[in-house]
Amino acid sequence: MQPGEAAAMEPAPGPQEKYHLITRNLQEVLGEDKLMAILKERELKIYWGTATTGKPHVAYFVPMSKIADFLKAGCEVTILFADLHAYLDNMKAPWELLELRTRYYENVIKAMLESIGVPLEKLKFVRGTDYQLSKEYTLDVYRLSSVVTQHDAKKAGAEVVKQVEHPLLSGLLYPGLQALDEEYLKVDAQFGGVDQRKIFTFAEKYLPSLGYAKRVHLMNPMVPGLTGSKMSSSEEDSKIDLLDRKEDVKKKLKKAFCEPGNVENNGVLSFIKHVLFPLKSEFVILREEKWGGNKTYTAYEALEKDFAEQVVHPGDLKNSVEVALNKLLDPIREKFNSPELKKLTNAAYPNPSKAKPAEKGTKNSEPENVVPSRLDIRVGKVISVEKHPDADSLYVEKIDVGEPEPRTVVSGLVQFVPKEQLQDRLVVLLCNLKPQKMRGVESQGMVLCASSVGEPRQVEPLDPPAGCCAGERVYVEGYEGGEPDDELKPKKKVFEKLQADFRVSEDCIAQWKQRNFLTKLGRVSCKSLKGGSIS
Repeated sequence: MQPGEAAAMEPAPGPQEKYHLITRNLQEVLGEDKLMAILKERELKIYWGTATTGKPHVAYFVPMSKIADFLKAGCEVTILFADLHAYLDNMKAPWELLELRTRYYENVIKAMLESIGVPLEKLKFVRGTDYQLSKEYTLDVYRLSSVVTQHDAKKAGAEVVKQVEHPLLSGLLYPGLQALDEEYLKVDAQFGGVDQRKIFTFAEKYLPSLGYAKRVHLMNPMVPGLTGSKMSSSEEDSKIDLLDRKEDVKKKLKKAFCEPGNVENNGVLSFIKHVLFPLKSEFVILREEKWGGNKTYTAYEALEKDFAEQVVHPGDLKNSVEVALNKLLDPIREKFNSPELKKLTNAAYPNPSKAKPAEKGTKNSEPENVVPSRLDIRVGKVISVEKHPDADSLYVEKIDVGEPEPRTVVSGLVQFVPKEQLQDRLVVLLCNLKPQKMRGVESQGMVLCASSVGEPRQVEPLDPPAGCCAGERVYVEGYEGGEPDDELKPKKKVFEKLQADFRVSEDCIAQWKQRNFLTKLGRVSCKSLKGGSIS
């Protein structure tokens, strides 16, 4: 079977066959009876989550191959990029790198799935902060903390959360959030490694105390790293990075623990068993004719037996894994060779040795905090609209933003919005730009609009929720606090840096980094320009 055939969709299997596909190669299942009962009635809803911390490595192909099995079984699969968890786990992902690392994970996980033939359109991708900062979720975190003991929280995270001498409170919150994810993602089951078992049993114990159902839990075995211990993102020599060069793959495999005849804690053999065999259903040992020539194994047990009896030499095993692994990694390397993804990789995982030391005697050596709360964005009401006396493409508007006098604003909307559609409508106005003369008329703000990406260009002013009043503040979800700058300094380019991540969602909601623009009455939107930019 070729890698591209791994997730080929076949005629719908029956409940028993679905059960086999879902559970094969797993180490443990909690809730087998419930799983079968669901499969007899409908398709299973399941999620797999990954905290966006260190760079994903080749062991991530283990859950990827299971995701292919879930799709073959007709499951509705959600992949959660657990960005908030990454921060809570002893700050493995610093707050300022969280967004970049989440974007890196999204790109690399999708590239992995494509490399083994999993159709992305069959999957749902979600970020933790899409819902974990909501009022309802936060309230449930507090409700859960009122019934969970400190002992149980610490025990639950013992295998997953980084253990330190003086643990942070954030590490105790981690298991509770992972339990609540099952309810908020509306799934029947959660899938993870067997190292997650204590969190899974924690969820089974405590979710019912909030009135939520107990879920099914599916657990993969843990793949030993090249040193014989768990393959870990934080231990460089124990793992092969997805973007490692071919010479690096060779070097790491050469150093890997692979004692002749020893099948215990053998990271090379384990990788064949849990990654390469499930993807291709066979494995070829490549060797010179004088040593017996190539041999194809269609069952892992036969390969393990030959290695134990020293029929297969560690050098041949490593060389064969190197060839098979590079075939999987080549399309991922190619995708990440683009300038955009190279830039993302370097930004998400900066090289500490290249960090510039702070200059002595300089003030404000801390990087400037560019956050949406620095923007003074308000609801405005257009009182009057006139053509600019010296520019056919510009309007001059008087806009009420809750101040004693209306502001004069110049907008280049003549070609896109008829004058009568602007008159008396509510708009969203950026109020703390430095006033600027536009063809002789001073503009005291900017009307924020959505615009289409392609040609012909379309532009629509953003719409505040119905019922808003002039002067009401518009903010980005999660950035309600903080005082806006009195005036944005042009040289600092604060607006330009933030505006680069302004987008319109597929639901026509205005967003910054997938966080909604809001007023106290609800979300800011546009009429129809899905996926558009905002400026």
